[in-house]
Amino acid sequence: MMITNVYIAAALATLGGLIHGFDVTSMAGILGTPQYKSYFNNPNSIKQGGITASMAGGSLVGSILSTFISDRRGRRDTLFVAAIIWIIGSTLMCAVQNVAMLIVARVINGLAVGLITSQGPTYIAEIAPMPKRGRLICLQQWMITWGELIMYFIQYGCSFLTTNASFRIPWALQMIPAWVLLVAVPLMPRSPRWLASKDRWEEAHEVLAVLHAKGDRMDPLVVAELREIKDQVELEATYGSTSWSELIKKRNILRVHLCIFAHVWSQFSGINALLYYIVYIFQMAGLTGKATLTAAIIQYVMLVIGTVPAMIFADGWSRRKTMMAGSLILAFWHFMQGGLMANYGHFVPGGLNGVKPIAWKVDSSPASKAIIACTYLFVFFYSSTWGPMGWIYPPEIVPLYIRSKSVSLATACNWAGNFALTFFTPPGFQNIQWRMYMIFGTLMLAAFIHVFLFFQETRGRTLEEMDHIFNEESVWAFRVTYRSRLGRDIEEAKTQLNHGKAEVIATELEQPVAMV
Repeated sequence: MMITNVYIAAALATLGGLIHGFDVTSMAGILGTPQYKSYFNNPNSIKQGGITASMAGGSLVGSILSTFISDRRGRRDTLFVAAIIWIIGSTLMCAVQNVAMLIVARVINGLAVGLITSQGPTYIAEIAPMPKRGRLICLQQWMITWGELIMYFIQYGCSFLTTNASFRIPWALQMIPAWVLLVAVPLMPRSPRWLASKDRWEEAHEVLAVLHAKGDRMDPLVVAELREIKDQVELEATYGSTSWSELIKKRNILRVHLCIFAHVWSQFSGINALLYYIVYIFQMAGLTGKATLTAAIIQYVMLVIGTVPAMIFADGWSRRKTMMAGSLILAFWHFMQGGLMANYGHFVPGGLNGVKPIAWKVDSSPASKAIIACTYLFVFFYSSTWGPMGWIYPPEIVPLYIRSKSVSLATACNWAGNFALTFFTPPGFQNIQWRMYMIFGTLMLAAFIHVFLFFQETRGRTLEEMDHIFNEESVWAFRVTYRSRLGRDIEEAKTQLNHGKAEVIATELEQPVAMV
């Protein structure tokens, strides 16, 4: 039995996104509670940075390991392995006894998230029809935001408990989507492009037909798609290598570097550094007690709402223009927040209530409200721009034979940035306070320039067409006006089918290729 609806298959794959979202906020609503502080002896900024960043460290390692599993067992089976690892890590977290055990559990959970974030979007990109690819990958980001919101609500509810169950219950409940994923994975179709890379053409043909043409193996769209895939696999077989060194070859290095920076700029927007420590930020803005947790809930709601326009218009909006607009908008909100804090706040020696990272305090009520409003707007526009584009763009641009390696490396860089930012954000707030916002804003201006110069448009183009765009067109992205050839290939397939060549086409499509 195999799931035949591409939306359902993609939605099940994005359960990994839900897990990722749970992990992002697994500390956000807990680290400010008295139960957590008491049990873990009120960790200082360095120790708390280490606890929070340990997940990202594990994710970095998991991202690299994912390519070895994915290339051998497939994108789908990598999600199965990730679900098992997540359940193990979550079990350790809810039974945690000390800081060391918490860090180990978060590293294990990070391994799972590294596998998921590398191969989940790749799987969706490889099963999706070209006109729906952006929307389907965008589901990954939407599920991440739902995971963040749900976990934060759970933490908020548990914060009213007076025992250690206030953090053990949320950490136990986060394993539920992993159990669902374990059951679902065997029912999901394999990636047709992974099957093609293994010379399993009959299976690849069947999966494409089931997902894109209701099982019609001779549908002109299926014929055109499989021909493109086969041409690409035959070309890549001539390279004679699938090693890591291929990532730095002249024909690939630009694409791999853009694949990496799509993640890097999304991360260096500062979104996760700010989400992890949202409690600190709102306390700097003058909120106290439960008001801090309540205000943070609105932010997670904005994450979910902000992703909706991106899902609706992902395949209508230019990828390039969305990333450039997002860069400018996010830079604006960073500079606004930094300016408000600088002008209406003051230094707090020793940290607010002894919490050293909260070394700045805004006393003006209007300024405090403005900072919170800017935070909400920043989150909304991140969710509409860089949030989904950071996942959509990387698997679209790299060739099949190094796609798993490239996306794994890019995701590892994402988590390296996440680790660095989450580790250094508490000391940053402690030592340079509002200037953190100025750094993030400047990085977003750099992202705008980078995207304008080098990020090629991928909307409306098949995965296999990226070779021509990057190798035959101008290196300067703003000069390229390439139009997809898929429509022409579909018409050619229709003509051949109308002339009774279905049997010849079937033989052509399922003929083995000399593989590397």
